[in-house]
Amino acid sequence: MMDIYKINDIKELIKDNSYVGRGIVIGESEDERNAVFAYFIMGRSQNSRNRVFTKRDGVLYTEPYDASKVEDPSLIIYAAVREYENHIIVTNGDQTDTVYDGICAGLSFSDSLKKREFEPDAPNLTPRISGMLTFEDGGFSYEMSILKSIDEEGSDCARYTFSYPSKAGLGHFIHTYVCDGDPIPTFQGEPERVLIDKDIDVFTEKLWSGLDEDNRISLYVRYTDLSTGEAEERLINKNQ
Repeated sequence: MMDIYKINDIKELIKDNSYVGRGIVIGESEDERNAVFAYFIMGRSQNSRNRVFTKRDGVLYTEPYDASKVEDPSLIIYAAVREYENHIIVTNGDQTDTVYDGICAGLSFSDSLKKREFEPDAPNLTPRISGMLTFEDGGFSYEMSILKSIDEEGSDCARYTFSYPSKAGLGHFIHTYVCDGDPIPTFQGEPERVLIDKDIDVFTEKLWSGLDEDNRISLYVRYTDLSTGEAEERLINKNQ
């Protein structure tokens, strides 16, 4: 019998999958102390692999490792994590700025994304994945979104938004691709249920070591203490 409420160990979930693409994890640590999120990128082409995460003025950016080798910056260089008031926004593209501008203007998370769709990279038609944590009353909730092509031609965009209360030890994991392929098959179904360890280093190690060694590029993990608001972060770049 299938256990639909199983909480997976994230390393076990991804370790035999050579290409899950870019991924977002959001949830609450198992000791109920921290709001947690992670973002990682992978790459197959030289252009995609030529990247690092950098942090400037509180914003996490993807940037070229070697600027002289950049072929097309449009889909690989962007702000991945931004904050506004009691919100943290994390996405796999420049829709981070779209959500940020929308929230600033009083729009909801899902309404902010209505003007965006999947990436124009046929035949893959890579979905845009996004997440937002909202802090209030000593706790938090979170939303996740995926914008994906409704068919193989890219004729229109299907939009899915998932809203979650925080639960101790439970996180949700959404990624751009099911696995490697040509074209690469886009993510299917609801975000996957994963365990959020109480220790940031344990969780970071599980995620990084689970990602395919050839294709993993960068990983960012942040634990925010729900009682103090203090953040602890880990940043790993393969190209360093």
